[in-house]
Amino acid sequence: MSFWSRYTDPSPWQVVLRSDAFQSLHWEPIIHGNLNVVWRDTLMIPAYFAAASAILLLLHLITLSKPVRKLWLRFLPPRTEQEPGLFFDEPAIADGFFSEAKAFISRHGGWVIFAYKFARFIGCLAFLGLSLATFILEEREERATGANKLSKGKHRRPHPSDGYIPFSRAEWLQFALCMTAAYASILGLVSVTAKPRWSRVVSNHLATLLFAVFAVFAYRDLWPLITFHDRPKDFKEGGLLWAKVTILFLSSIVFPLVSPRQYVPIDPANPANSPHPEQISSWLSMISYTWLDRIVLKAYRVSHLSHEELPPLADHDYSRNLKKKSFPHLDPFFGSRRRHIFFGLMKTFCVEYIVLSVMIVLQVLAKLAAPVGINQLLLYVETKGEDAVVRPWVWISWLFLGPLMGSLAWQWYIYIATRTLVHTESILTQLVFEHALRIRMKAELPDDGRKSGESTVPSTPDSASVAGSSTAAGDESTDGSGDETLHASAETISTSSTKKGKQKSQDVKEELDPSSKKHSSADNLVGKINNLVTTDLSNITDGRDFLMIVLYMPLQVGMCIWFLYEILGWSAFAGLAVMFVLFPLPGYIAQKIQKVQVEKMQKTDARVQTVTETMNVLRMIKLFGWEEKLDARIGERREVELVWTWKTKILELVNNNLNYVIPLFTMMASYMTFTLVMGQNLTASKVFSSMTVFDILRDQLSMVFFSIPRFAQAKVSLDRVNNFLTDTELLDAHTQQDDDQEESDLIGFRDAVFAWSSESNGSLTPSKRKFRLRIDGEMYFQHGRINLVVGPTGSGKTSMLMALLGEMHFTRSGPTSWFNLPRKGGVAYAAQESWVQNETIRANILFGAAYDETRYKKVLYQCALERDLTLFEAGDQTEVGEKGLTLSGGQKARITLARAIYSSAHTLLLDDVLAALDVHTSKWIVEKCFAGDLVKDRTIVLVTHNVAMASPVAHFIVSMGSNGQIVSHGSISEAMTKELAAEMVEEQEVLAKEAQVIDAPEESKAKSGGKLVMSEEIAEGHVSWPAFKLYLTGLGGNYPMTFWVVFLVLMGLTDFANTVQTWFLGYWASQYEHHLPSEVDVKLYLSGYALLMFSGCLMYSIGYYMYYRGSMRASRTIHKKLIQSVLGTTLRWLDTTPTSRVITRCTQDIRAIDGPFAQGIGWVVELSLTMIVKLGAVVAMTPVFLGPGLFIGLLGGWIGRIYMKAQLSVKREMSNAKAPVLGHFGAAIAGLTSIRAYGAEEAFKEESLDRIDRYTKSARMFYNLNRWVCVRIDIIGGAFSAGLAAYLVYGRGVNEASNIGFSLNMAVGFSSMILWWIRILNEVEVNGKLLCRITPFVLERIDSYIKIEQEPKPTEGGQPPAYWPASGDLRVENLSARYSLDGPKVLQDLSFHIKSGERVGIVGRTGSGKSSLTLSLLRCIFTEGDVYYDGIPTSGINLNALRSNVTIIPQIPELLSGTLRQNLDLFDEHDDAVLYDALRAAGLFSVQDESEASLTLDSAIASGGGNLSVGQRQILALARAMVRGSKVLILDEATSAIDYKTDSAIQSSLRNELKNVTQIIVAHRLQTIIDADKIMVLDAGKLVEFGSPLELLQNKQGMLRAYVDGSGDKEALYAAAYGKPLEEVEKL
Repeated sequence: MSFWSRYTDPSPWQVVLRSDAFQSLHWEPIIHGNLNVVWRDTLMIPAYFAAASAILLLLHLITLSKPVRKLWLRFLPPRTEQEPGLFFDEPAIADGFFSEAKAFISRHGGWVIFAYKFARFIGCLAFLGLSLATFILEEREERATGANKLSKGKHRRPHPSDGYIPFSRAEWLQFALCMTAAYASILGLVSVTAKPRWSRVVSNHLATLLFAVFAVFAYRDLWPLITFHDRPKDFKEGGLLWAKVTILFLSSIVFPLVSPRQYVPIDPANPANSPHPEQISSWLSMISYTWLDRIVLKAYRVSHLSHEELPPLADHDYSRNLKKKSFPHLDPFFGSRRRHIFFGLMKTFCVEYIVLSVMIVLQVLAKLAAPVGINQLLLYVETKGEDAVVRPWVWISWLFLGPLMGSLAWQWYIYIATRTLVHTESILTQLVFEHALRIRMKAELPDDGRKSGESTVPSTPDSASVAGSSTAAGDESTDGSGDETLHASAETISTSSTKKGKQKSQDVKEELDPSSKKHSSADNLVGKINNLVTTDLSNITDGRDFLMIVLYMPLQVGMCIWFLYEILGWSAFAGLAVMFVLFPLPGYIAQKIQKVQVEKMQKTDARVQTVTETMNVLRMIKLFGWEEKLDARIGERREVELVWTWKTKILELVNNNLNYVIPLFTMMASYMTFTLVMGQNLTASKVFSSMTVFDILRDQLSMVFFSIPRFAQAKVSLDRVNNFLTDTELLDAHTQQDDDQEESDLIGFRDAVFAWSSESNGSLTPSKRKFRLRIDGEMYFQHGRINLVVGPTGSGKTSMLMALLGEMHFTRSGPTSWFNLPRKGGVAYAAQESWVQNETIRANILFGAAYDETRYKKVLYQCALERDLTLFEAGDQTEVGEKGLTLSGGQKARITLARAIYSSAHTLLLDDVLAALDVHTSKWIVEKCFAGDLVKDRTIVLVTHNVAMASPVAHFIVSMGSNGQIVSHGSISEAMTKELAAEMVEEQEVLAKEAQVIDAPEESKAKSGGKLVMSEEIAEGHVSWPAFKLYLTGLGGNYPMTFWVVFLVLMGLTDFANTVQTWFLGYWASQYEHHLPSEVDVKLYLSGYALLMFSGCLMYSIGYYMYYRGSMRASRTIHKKLIQSVLGTTLRWLDTTPTSRVITRCTQDIRAIDGPFAQGIGWVVELSLTMIVKLGAVVAMTPVFLGPGLFIGLLGGWIGRIYMKAQLSVKREMSNAKAPVLGHFGAAIAGLTSIRAYGAEEAFKEESLDRIDRYTKSARMFYNLNRWVCVRIDIIGGAFSAGLAAYLVYGRGVNEASNIGFSLNMAVGFSSMILWWIRILNEVEVNGKLLCRITPFVLERIDSYIKIEQEPKPTEGGQPPAYWPASGDLRVENLSARYSLDGPKVLQDLSFHIKSGERVGIVGRTGSGKSSLTLSLLRCIFTEGDVYYDGIPTSGINLNALRSNVTIIPQIPELLSGTLRQNLDLFDEHDDAVLYDALRAAGLFSVQDESEASLTLDSAIASGGGNLSVGQRQILALARAMVRGSKVLILDEATSAIDYKTDSAIQSSLRNELKNVTQIIVAHRLQTIIDADKIMVLDAGKLVEFGSPLELLQNKQGMLRAYVDGSGDKEALYAAAYGKPLEEVEKL
């Protein structure tokens, strides 16, 4: 029986009435059959839903009953947390009926939500009333019908004995509907009267039930309305039917969509004061993102939307809630199973990925909406409506609604995916951070090619650089290891954008010493951890869309193949075969691109390394006059990089052409098979619908090539994070069970052995020796006293502190092995290389402790910080900057010490805090602090080399040997060995010598307000025209107008060819309407199509070839301008600009210019032209649509501008919020040992969560704003396409199907491109999607750096004569100097004459102008007056010529990473013999012990000379000066950092090896310059004395005489000045 006859044939519905006595026997089978038919009727579906709902609610009640809950408690542990609903069920204190009603409504979510619930309840009652009315009318009609039939004698009315009259089929159906309506009304009543918890449950049931009822009525009565032949099944109900449908539509669709949602906090104990709109907005507002309107419009009205003006975080976005949700699945310390982190993340986000899967399925179906709509619409036009089932306006609506539904589904997918992305970033950052707080920090250094016998001691964990730089070999901080902690993650991601300073010298080292490659990847552990939360985290989140490959692509390809087969038959498979045959070509090109990209990145790394090295020592380069040479070197590196960049661009051009041509070949193969082989007619409906599907297929293939490498990279990064969490070595405290032993107050060891690793093979330092700290017997530090730990470099002094803190692995050497550091009284720790946070000075000292003004001021006094704070305009509110960049080394050391002293800890572990201080400050610390009241009764363990200075306050001393064992311990007299006594005598001599220091070298670097120098500008609005002009003119070179005209014409012709190509297919199809198939020349049309295709390809290739050449030219020009600008700037600008910022401009920002920015400009031009051509095509076919087309374009552009204004503000806030997260992370990891020592882990975890929350707030808004604009543009585009379709079908426009298809194709293309145009324009403005997180407004920032203040450029007239300088004669007349044009004079009218070869010392107090004089001689600051060098005024000489003939050696010389040879002779101008002679003459070999491995020309030098002592650096700088052969040498003498032996060697070299060189020595110690030829005394920028030491000392009122008389060793100074023995001087 057919479906229709089943419902129209009256036989099954008839009730046969009989009058005989056995009539009941005959009713039963009829009634049974009747009921079977009733149960299968669609009107029974609502009753089934109602029954299911009732059963589920009943089960719910049963499970919540007390007996069942008691039963559950036997099998499951009791839940400790409060149930979500209980929070709202607390009774409110109310007085009176209205107050109680108000409180009740408030608990239901407020008046609005309650009003919608009540309106739905009224709707249910109305529906019940209408259903009852229909039932009554149906019954009357049945009776009337039965009476009519009886009156005609056809049937007789039965009279059953029990009076029962059975329902007819219609009555049964109406009765069931009434019962459903009654049940719905009961649910509606409960929803507005029950407690909120039950109200929510019942409301969900009611919404589902009402939707099911509406769906049934829509199928029965609305669907027939859109067809040509059907009519509504319940049409006879008349007005009642449409009243029911309207009420159901409102109750089941409108009310649930527009009603706000009730706020339910995730943590009932901490509800939000102001819930995020995301949690309370209606579903309609959510899917259309209208809840963002207020923010978008607000951002449009203000210049910049600040972070505080963004909505508060939603509950599910708070990092603490995310941690509570995810850590049980991810962190073993929170109870997770030991499995790969991927499965833990999937468990955490299982609900999200289920939703994503549903959205993908909807998107796949909606993707075919437009092809199906176009196919059916054109089919209707072609057949003139014959055999059409559905009316054409349905397909027109479908062209709007289908893509709209797809857009909503797709945007919801991205909404959930980006929310998951931000949550994953938060979770993994915190997870890695918390795990890092547990790991053992083992020092790791790259192998620098040393010999195996050389001892190299890495730094403490606190001193490790966040960027992963290597540490000093001369530091005596630890005796650790170089073993890798991350054994299982040896991958090195060389393309990391965060790898700023890591392995800077690696390329150079590998070229020079192949053996160094062995350990070149052994990066510092700190760098690896930071890489996990930057590069690896970015890779992981980029791979979040794996469902696109696993689910979306197979489904989409399957649906496309099905659709193509439906309309083209098996010819579709011919096209697919061509696609799969050509499939390897893009794969091959992608592989080539990947290889070239890898090579390009290596070349980029080489340039970045050179740029980074240059910028790090830019001051030295300027002082040496090396700007031009370094510019040339960087230029060479840049040219090599650009060669590979060019190869990448050409391959991308080939790839673009392939992606364009393959679908066209596929279509040609399909259409050729369809017409020539199958002999079918090609129609417009087939052509234009299949064309869209072929494009969809093409996109799937592109997605595979794009996605698989990202997923592979995400897998690698996920493995790295997983290995870090599972395979890193943890502290003993986290891996071993605590022994059941009593808490002891003793501090010390008994028969203990410690190593830097728990691994069986030990932990190797780079010197290849195993290190173990061994304490035999008992050794306890004295309680409440000062205990010293002394010993030679590498003996294990710091290791002893690390062992006490639990940082080293404890190995029992016997049953009595034991060590202890009581924690109950608190522990404070000061690392040798000071660790400070990027906070104020006060915050660093307090370190979370309460502020006690009296104690705080006393700490400042005892730690000698009072004078330093007076130098800062903001005092102790001065921000110290990242890694304390505004502080000197001594200031950082004293702040670190002050933190320990201020703390309430009973035990203080101080690691050589005196090392960074000069002798005066060290004495102050010992006398005022260590002997002061703040350390009274506190136990101090002090590692030091200054035994002589610290011994007066010490009570106990531990002397370490070079093998990690204790040589002696006890009181000072007990522990004194011969070696220790000799060391103390030598130190006392050095201390006496250093006591002659006449000024303190430390100077403050902070400026007003406590803020760091020159904060980076936050640009507001859009990118300025001058910045864009910089790039646009760079593209065009010498002929910008010609370039742009030719490029635009070629791109326009390309788009025109593509448009004509589409029209040509339609024209081909239209030939079958007017000609027989045999008359259509298929080969001609195929040839024409191919010709159009290849002409488009040719013009595209030529246009983009020109554009890529232009982009290379622009990249080259901008890079050159930037480098030359930075190299040519003033020292004053360098002093106010952090080096890291300069490096960022020259590396990250230039990379953005090379890639995303250039690509984005091309895309904008291409899309703009394509949109214009497509709109032109629509207007050509339908001129009336010129107005609507322009309106749509302008409306889309206006929405885009509103969006961009908000997006740029949020983008800036997002960038600003990300930096503190990484900054806190990096600082905490760098100071891990200090944090653990203070027991401050929890405070740092909380701070990390707070900073993550701030980032999450702006990041969520950033991604949500994208959804806002996408939905609106899609609605506009869909409305334009549907409007055009309606006009073409119903209006008097185009009648041919092919022209309609062409117009629709152009309209759909135009409307969809509006969105892409806006998005790409936005990405160009914030510099491109790939780097927008870290480099917004790149072009503006580069432009601002190109326009910085410059020093005078070299000129032809400034070249000195070839013989110059013949001597070192220096004559100065009326020299004044200032640091800025409007600043005060720092030198005032200085006049003096220094003869060639003279040795002149400059002395004076801090601020007297000594450094200013040296800078003014090199014209580094603004000067007035005349300086004559060898008779020629320096003001007329080019700066590079002047500076390359004067050599300056700063107090701490700057060295490049690389080899010693490169540091002496950077440009390979001398042979090895000259270099060795210079090293020998400088005294290097005289200071090296035989036990040490000698430095050679091939010895590796760390960045900044970090692996050399300060004395060695001074000697290398002196040797470099000798190699340069300058006639004038300026030396800023080093102070306490140089030992006596090294200082003697340097002074001997200056006196003996540089006799013919004019030496100007800025002295800090009188002993250095007392025997000089002349001495210059400066005071407040004025020259107060100048003459020979003998002359000046004879002036009893002179300043030099005052300095000498006030020193502790004036007799020796007089003897040196007079050149006679001390006895003879005394006689004088």
